[in-house]
Amino acid sequence: MSHVVIIGNGIAGITAARHIRKFSDKQITVISAETDYFFSRTALMYVYMGHLKFEHTQPYENRFWKKNRIDLKQAYIEEVDFKNKKLFSAVGEEIAYDQLILATGSVTNFRGWKGQEIDGVQGLVSKQDLELLEKNSTNLTHAVIVGGGLIGVELAEMLHTRKIEVSMLVREPHFWGSVLPKEEGKLISKHIQQHGINLLFETELDEIIADANNQVKAIITKSGQQIECQLVGVATGVKPNISFLKNTELETDKGILVNRNLETNISDVYAIGDCAQQREAIGNRKPVEAVWYTGRMMGEAVAQSICGNPTAYHPGNWFNSAKFFDIEYQTYGWVFPKQKEGFSDFYWEDEKNERALHFQYKTDSKEFVGVNAFGIRLRHEILDAWLTEKLSIKEVIQQFSKANFDKEFSKKFSRQLQKAFQQSQLQNA
Repeated sequence: MSHVVIIGNGIAGITAARHIRKFSDKQITVISAETDYFFSRTALMYVYMGHLKFEHTQPYENRFWKKNRIDLKQAYIEEVDFKNKKLFSAVGEEIAYDQLILATGSVTNFRGWKGQEIDGVQGLVSKQDLELLEKNSTNLTHAVIVGGGLIGVELAEMLHTRKIEVSMLVREPHFWGSVLPKEEGKLISKHIQQHGINLLFETELDEIIADANNQVKAIITKSGQQIECQLVGVATGVKPNISFLKNTELETDKGILVNRNLETNISDVYAIGDCAQQREAIGNRKPVEAVWYTGRMMGEAVAQSICGNPTAYHPGNWFNSAKFFDIEYQTYGWVFPKQKEGFSDFYWEDEKNERALHFQYKTDSKEFVGVNAFGIRLRHEILDAWLTEKLSIKEVIQQFSKANFDKEFSKKFSRQLQKAFQQSQLQNA
């Protein structure tokens, strides 16, 4: 019986394990140094906020693993011998494999700031980060968060619930400028500020200063401003967790290089999830995708390949969702943050109720290419179908009520949307 070893028990690794068991009788071992059991990473913030206990973040009961003959092992893999198909743990244990799936996830991307090793400087990616934040929250009155993305706003909300003053250093003129166009960036910036978070725009970290006990005392920005604080939350993105694979024959760049079948350059070795990097990017997608659902899809695809049915990773139309305090955010297709040649925009906002839609379409053909939605929950299957069918922007606007979850709101809203779109077309004619 061949032995499949999976390093990493996140959504990618566990999906692979579940699907390999569905299709085969192979021996399966999942190794993780983070936790005994798979947990919902997006729920970490709710544990800190007191809404959940950590054990509530486990999607499966403990008996699930034995019942499905998936062996869970807590160990830190320090070295991989690809030639002899062996893994070596930090305590010297040797584990043999026939097929290896690397699903090692992400780590916080520290940018090499002076003082980043000081106590009280941390990211928020792992369970250990959550435990460290709990420790760092003792006697915490002011936190500085570096970066304005999804992890940054989660961390801000978490700390805010404990009455801790929060300042965020945002490099761009508005929140999450690398992803959001300025209209949405301004909407979300205003919403975050209304929740008492101090946003410092066009401000970058230069140095972190320690006190006599090597604890964070203050930060200095690139403009020379000094801000006193006891915690620096690093939210400047994540990077693949692959440091233990450097200086091996495995080909890596930012992540572990894979083809469409998620195969590495070494036979019987695959990489999935946040640590995998496509040799050739898929459409407008980034070569490394640190997104929950892409990890799940990669896990499903690699399981097929390992079980004798070579299957390419086909993620389909891009989508994502998040929450900024009280505003839900969804994106489907592509809405580029900076104006691209050959593309046009239609933006609609209900400022009073903090709702907005931003459509992008091809200027010449009028083909609908994407939408950002704020405060309006949309139906995934409808948007996905419209993108696949390459509907025109006019067709999308005319039948947009079909995509709206809120039936009561959709009729009145659809009329407003159509009228605003007609006016925008007249202005741009």
